[in-house]
Amino acid sequence: MENVLELKVVKEFIDACHQSWLKGWNERNGGNMSYRLKPEEAAALLPLLQPKSEWKSIGLSLPNIAGEYFIVTGSGKYYKNILREPENNLCIVKLDDKGENYQILWGLDNGGVPTSELPTHLLNHSIKKEKTNGRYRVIMHAHPANTVALTFLLPLEDKAFTHAIWEMITECPIVFPAGIGVVPWMVCGSTDIALATGEKIRQFDAVIWAHHGIFCCGEDLDSTFGLMDTIEKAAEIRIKVMSCGGAIHAITKEQIMALCGPFKVDIDGTMLDD
Repeated sequence: MENVLELKVVKEFIDACHQSWLKGWNERNGGNMSYRLKPEEAAALLPLLQPKSEWKSIGLSLPNIAGEYFIVTGSGKYYKNILREPENNLCIVKLDDKGENYQILWGLDNGGVPTSELPTHLLNHSIKKEKTNGRYRVIMHAHPANTVALTFLLPLEDKAFTHAIWEMITECPIVFPAGIGVVPWMVCGSTDIALATGEKIRQFDAVIWAHHGIFCCGEDLDSTFGLMDTIEKAAEIRIKVMSCGGAIHAITKEQIMALCGPFKVDIDGTMLDD
């Protein structure tokens, strides 16, 4: 391999960014994404990586992801440009042996730094690596319009949001059986929002930031993109139903819980309690 862009997962990362742009989820420089490289992927890239920055503090200590490599979108970079110029809009970073600092090893050829939400991404990677025994590798943050709109219309509570979304599409409780977490409005890019999101990520794979956007995580790029896509479609249906005067009927709690057996999922029924 002669170029970082030849690696399969790098191509998939670029495509996921482009599909997110086409969906309208990442206006201007809005949103960010990261992927924790598998050992064999990092090994394949090592001959092509070299330090492009000094070590910089994360602001957190994350020893369980120390020494790992991540593909990350750049701060202030436009998603619409990633497909055309990935080397200017993405980067690969490595964490030091304590999980406290990072260094850029590839990308951002025209200058720049990783996303301002890097602490939130890395904290969530650390938590999900521990919770899933290393299976989860993707964090996506975007601003899907209907999901954001609902944060102005629904109570900013985990149960309220989960119930409102689950009863819109049968697939929702199957795709995210734990539900959705909700974080109240906070300053983005801060340690505070990273910690608040981290607390929710321990329970949920999707966390909504009120009046801002949504964080989704998963094992791979397809499943994580699919999770966000499913939530946004259900949010769109919810908006349309509300705009028409509200639902006359909906999927009941009993019907939602009946999905557990056939689809072998553990739906958290407490999210449906009043």
